[in-house]
Amino acid sequence: MDTLVTVSTILAIASVTECVLWMVLAIRAVREWRCALFIADALRLPAIPLPLLTVVIPAHNEELMAPNCARSVLASDYPSLELIFVLDRCTDGTRAALEPIAAADSRLRIVENSSCPTDWAGKCNAARVGADNARGELILFTDADTHFDPRLLRASVQLLRSRALSMLSLFSSPTHKHWFEMVVQPVTSLMLLKLFPMKRANAATGRRPFANGQFMLFERSAYQALGGHAAVKDDLLEDLAFARSMKRAKMEQGVAVSDGMLVVSMYDSWKAFQTGWKRIYIESCRRNPARLRKEALQLLVIVVAMPAIRTASVILAAIALLDGHPMDAGTRAFAFGALAVGIAAPIIRFATLAWIHRTASFPVWSAMLFPGAAIAVARIFFDGARDLNARTPVRWGGREYLLEPTNL
Repeated sequence: MDTLVTVSTILAIASVTECVLWMVLAIRAVREWRCALFIADALRLPAIPLPLLTVVIPAHNEELMAPNCARSVLASDYPSLELIFVLDRCTDGTRAALEPIAAADSRLRIVENSSCPTDWAGKCNAARVGADNARGELILFTDADTHFDPRLLRASVQLLRSRALSMLSLFSSPTHKHWFEMVVQPVTSLMLLKLFPMKRANAATGRRPFANGQFMLFERSAYQALGGHAAVKDDLLEDLAFARSMKRAKMEQGVAVSDGMLVVSMYDSWKAFQTGWKRIYIESCRRNPARLRKEALQLLVIVVAMPAIRTASVILAAIALLDGHPMDAGTRAFAFGALAVGIAAPIIRFATLAWIHRTASFPVWSAMLFPGAAIAVARIFFDGARDLNARTPVRWGGREYLLEPTNL
């Protein structure tokens, strides 16, 4: 009996720990959201002179996405704008899809890029070509699978200039066309925010540098001072490489939440989703296999170990209350407490996740599938660690990267 009481006590304490964990996560999520920069808030800033802005979009076989992207950029209320599409060795109808738009709006220029140096990734090289053709005082690098709110460019420049930033990046809003975008992407995004909290990304001191390659708005002088894309061509993620270089150069850089003003369709298949996020996590964890495994194990503790312990605690409490054996008042109160905590934990978890999903514009119902999604994301972290240890080359942008594991 003493052993059973001891086990029950340990399980109950673990259940309480799970409740506390989710309450702490809820508080942290609210605080993180409240301290975040929102791009729409910049629309209320005092008006400033708006210089010529060049939007550079590298595109490889994007005939389906490029026209919609171009139209959304050109529909901007930004008064002084040029848009450059760099067609990187396209073999489809991307040019034919863009030409009628360019004929109707001279702000769109189409630049053909027919080659790529062997030591460059295609997208990185195309971005360099676009920058070489840019006339703007400001340069924005973005992707062909994005959709811009008409006010986005004006708000972004307002925020960049009002904060005297050298570069502004945005957290985009993903589309919800595929099951993995609705179910798994909330967890991948949460883990990215765990690695790069918004408060730390915008901190005046102790900044944790972060940028999203889907939207990088540079002061042209800062971009050139960093060496442009030539300075990051050997990095698997040029956005993080730019952010880290800016910190070393003591340049100011900020990250804001687009909150639906920049919508992105990142991946069109589950395999591409896994490969893309594995690449992101490898670089975010600085190619450290131990850190990747640690992130995976933390997820598994939260979604497997803790719920299993909580379930066992509830079962033991229910057995104790229902088996008819006499119990003193203290034991009965303990059993009821363990049962209450075991029931409360999943409710608190769902309430926390539902708020996060709703706030981040993900479907609330997908919060119910969090355990399965978290296991899938843990697998991506484990795969990243395995690939690093096995020296498995990562292929991205038409180039292979052989990554060496680190202890950073």
